[in-house]
Parts: sequence; structure tokens; C-alpha cells
Amino acid sequence: MLEQRKQSESNIEVSDNAHGYRSLQVCYEEELGLAWFYMQAQPRPCFTPELITEILDWCETLSDQQHIQYVVGGSKVPGIFNLGGDLNLFLEHIERGDREGLLKYVTMCNQMFMRNYNAINGNITTISLVQGDALGGGFEAAISSEVLIAERGAKMGLPDILFNLFPGAGAYSLLSRKIGMAEAERLILSGRLYSAEEMYELGVVDVLAEEGAGRQAVYDYIKKESRLRNGYRAFRKAKRCCNPITFEELMEAANIWVDTAFRLESRDLRMIERLVKKQSAKSA
Repeated sequence: MLEQRKQSESNIEVSDNAHGYRSLQVCYEEELGLAWFYMQAQPRPCFTPELITEILDWCETLSDQQHIQYVVGGSKVPGIFNLGGDLNLFLEHIERGDREGLLKYVTMCNQMFMRNYNAINGNITTISLVQGDALGGGFEAAISSEVLIAERGAKMGLPDILFNLFPGAGAYSLLSRKIGMAEAERLILSGRLYSAEEMYELGVVDVLAEEGAGRQAVYDYIKKESRLRNGYRAFRKAKRCCNPITFEELMEAANIWVDTAFRLESRDLRMIERLVKKQSAKSA
């Protein structure tokens, strides 16, 4: 198995320079029909507008690439998958009273998550590989994939309620479809961080890997699905038909989120400022 992993890794073609991306590194393993993208946003490992724009642009390039069957999202930041929304940007929009600017940002987030949820071009299996903290929008990104693989020791959660907000980019829509409305509500309103093991028991994490073995877990999963890919793809399409998530649904919640953000009080904004500092410290 280790030899298989080393052989596969040796075939990766790094092609991020061809795209000119700064916050995203893209790699391909042509023989597996596999594409990887690694987030590396600056100055903090969160969803900056630049990172979102680059992910959307790359997804567009994949739309007509029939040879790509699997896309895996991960991170180049040790111990961090993604810390969520660009909280510093939130503060700037709120201070300026720029509702349209904040709505534009969350609209881009929803566009990104919907592309992932809908298999990019409808036929690509989307996989999130969580090897560290996936918080707020970072967790929403992870659960927007069709398959969530997480290593033991990773932490996931939605802390938004702690600063008097709620996760506004699809968390409830995605979680309620996956683990039920009551469990989704408990998870969101708790504001706490969950271990990968806990998320696996809840049914949020699909594959639980040992620490450091997440990448191999991706290869093992692809080997398993590839034998029955026709059935897997058809089942996921049928599942989305039975309980669909629409962009309109996400945007209705997003508008409520934006209105709520502009009603935050000074103490809530101070907590967001502290979280920005913590994000910066983690990426230092």
C-alpha cells in the first residue's frame, strides 16, 4: 500500500503556475482521472476573495474536462484545512455600512459551494480531505463535497453563534440533508468544536483516517468507487433529486445572514476582532 502511495505521488504534475494562481495550488494525476487543489490563502488561511475567485475559475476550467473523474480539496497550511470566512473583510464591510459588498462576498461563497455540491460538471466526484481545523466556512466547504475524508485529531465546527451570528453559507442546508434537521440544529447552535471522530459518529465524516494517512485514504476510496463508479454517480444524482439544495435557498439564508451581521453589537464585533488575531497567529 505504501509503495502504491509513493508511486501515485511520483506521478503528480503540479500545474498551478500555468493557471497563475497565488492562493491555490493545483495538481493532477492523469492516470487516476484525479485533480487535487490545495488552499494556501494569505495573510490568513480563510476564504479570502482571491481564494474564492481562483477556486471558481479553476472549477470553470474543469467543466468540460471529461477525463477528470475526482477532485480532492485540501490545504497546504499545516494543521489547518480552512478557518472560514474572511472575518477582517466582514468587519470592513460592516464599518462602512456596505451591505452590497458583504452580500457579494457570501454570494461568491455560495457559488463555490454549489459547484462542489453539484459535482462541478455533474460527473466529478468531489472529495474534501480534512487534515486540520475546518471552522465556519471552512467546515461548510468540507461538507459541500460528496465525500468527506478526515484524519483523527482534526477539529471541525461552526463557532458563528458565539459572536451572535449563524453560519450563512449553506451549513444548515447541507447538514440537515446529511444528518437530519434536529442534529444539524444542535451542531450549529452549540458553537463547539467537534473532533473528526465525533463527526464520524454523527455521520458528517464519511471516511475516518488515521493521523497522517488521509492521502492514502483518498486513494483507497477512489479505488473502491472506481469499481462501481456508474452506480455511485447515478445514486448521487438521484439523491440530489430527492432532496435538492438550490442556489435560491442558499441566497435566502445569505440575505438573512447579511442583515443579521449589520445588527451585531460592539461586543460581538470585538469578539470577531479577537478571532481575526487568532487566525493571524495560527498562520504565522
